[in-house]
Amino acid sequence: MAPEATKPAPTGATDNLSIARAARLWPIEEIAHHLGLPGEAVEPYGRGIAKLDPTTLLNWNDRPRGRYVLVTSMTPTPPGEGKTTTAIGLVQGLQRLGHTATVALRQPSMGPTLGLKGGATGGGYSQLLPMERINLHLTGDLHAVGAAHNLLAAMVDNHLYHRLAPELDPREIYWQRVVDLNDRALRHIVLGLGGAGDGVPRQGSFEITAASEVMAVLALADSLADLRQRLGRLIVGLDRDGQAVTAEQIGAAGAMTVLLKEALKPNLLQTLEHAPALLHAGPFGNIAHGNSSIIADHIGLGASDFLVTEAGFGADMGAERFFNIKCRASGLIPDAVVLVVTVRALKYHSGRHQVMAGQPLPASLLAEHPEEIHEGGANLLKQIDNIRAHGLTPVVAINAFPGDHPSEYAAIRDLVASVGVRAEVSTHVRDGGYGAQALAEAVAEAAEADSNFDFLYPDELPLADKMERIATRIYGADGVDFASRARERLDTWQQQGYGTLPVCIAKTHLSLSSDQQQLGAPSGWRLPVREVRLSAGAGFVYALAGDIRTLPGFSASPACTRIDIDENGDTVNLY
Repeated sequence: MAPEATKPAPTGATDNLSIARAARLWPIEEIAHHLGLPGEAVEPYGRGIAKLDPTTLLNWNDRPRGRYVLVTSMTPTPPGEGKTTTAIGLVQGLQRLGHTATVALRQPSMGPTLGLKGGATGGGYSQLLPMERINLHLTGDLHAVGAAHNLLAAMVDNHLYHRLAPELDPREIYWQRVVDLNDRALRHIVLGLGGAGDGVPRQGSFEITAASEVMAVLALADSLADLRQRLGRLIVGLDRDGQAVTAEQIGAAGAMTVLLKEALKPNLLQTLEHAPALLHAGPFGNIAHGNSSIIADHIGLGASDFLVTEAGFGADMGAERFFNIKCRASGLIPDAVVLVVTVRALKYHSGRHQVMAGQPLPASLLAEHPEEIHEGGANLLKQIDNIRAHGLTPVVAINAFPGDHPSEYAAIRDLVASVGVRAEVSTHVRDGGYGAQALAEAVAEAAEADSNFDFLYPDELPLADKMERIATRIYGADGVDFASRARERLDTWQQQGYGTLPVCIAKTHLSLSSDQQQLGAPSGWRLPVREVRLSAGAGFVYALAGDIRTLPGFSASPACTRIDIDENGDTVNLY
């Protein structure tokens, strides 16, 4: 039975932090009880938070499976279009219709939280609680990922220093270090300076923790044993003969698994309307596969009528990887897809407006111009087509913002109706689940339809051809231009038996193309693949397309100056 939900009482607050603080947390044991979780599976972790022990839920797969719903979006503007908020609002809307529903989301990284992006717990009356703790450390899972990743980095340097077998080639070490902050001074560093006992001098670098392959592994592992095996397959570099060297070979995988033992347990929280929320893992959506964990999805599907999850960035990014990487690994089949759009994003893709992250939206973007919806509509139509390429037809969720105009909503409805797609305006930010009921009804109907889901490419398709298919079918490119070394490596991996792996193409999230300046649905371009890596732990081949400096895992945004502590010790101005 779904928790009882009432329309949010007006608090007079308009900012996210004040709304969250005015809310009343239910005991987390009560949320777990509504999910039907056995008491031994629930490990309270402070007020309003619990860890769920997956080893006590081994019979969960025997329970009837709920409907599996993915929330994705059109290509976003720099500030984003509200996928997380919509996923939370949708779950609250489904709950108001009498369904049990759980939302499964990624954990926020402190780098974006303290940078330009802000937090990742939704907004308005569609938020997760406790909001501050979620955005600042939560249960420490990201720090555990960072510790495991950097332990492996330290053991790589120790292995190199002592010239242990297999002897690493210092020019071919791939495993770098991570930190969960934006710090541009650490992009490129020199290691091993000092005396003879301070290591072997070489170049190195830092990435943000959410970009770590360990984070991708955490999200894709389905058990502790699977996690241990995946960590053992991590490739740290090449030996003097050009052969791959793994974490298992240098003796690091076991210790890494121990550090991640607690992080493998999903975190249970709640929405403002007390719907269950599973927060687990946080791989970036334009570098890794951008989806929360398989373990959390299995738990939510076994406990609820609906499990709603969200994939990073547009449908060409997180959704494509959800379908072709995550669903392959989990064996789960999606029942419905929600495609989030906003008036401002469609007008932005008309090419008439400049939008900068961290800056107010231009007045011209907020003026009533329904004709710009059609001018920027090519991007939305392409993303609908991208979802249909996997055998599913999305429900379009129009995430309502103050200042939107009814004529612009009508233009969106007309646009998507022309290709046989249903659109619903959702006011979940202002009204919580009450404002998402129409969307919830549409999604529930879509989930009852027969699923014709299929992968974009078969396992046996060669790696280079898989990348070509994604580039041409999903991005709209004319083809792929491989750097010579990238092509050589793909051919080598194909011969070594890795050709059946899925592929993950890292590119900008701000365009369907690899150039963030190209809005709408650009044509007449080719995807440049500059570099490829074998992510054997995550189980995919990674390709870098475009300028590496434009991707969050390799760049840094200015530090946030809008967070502080007041005289009572409370966090203030988080957004």
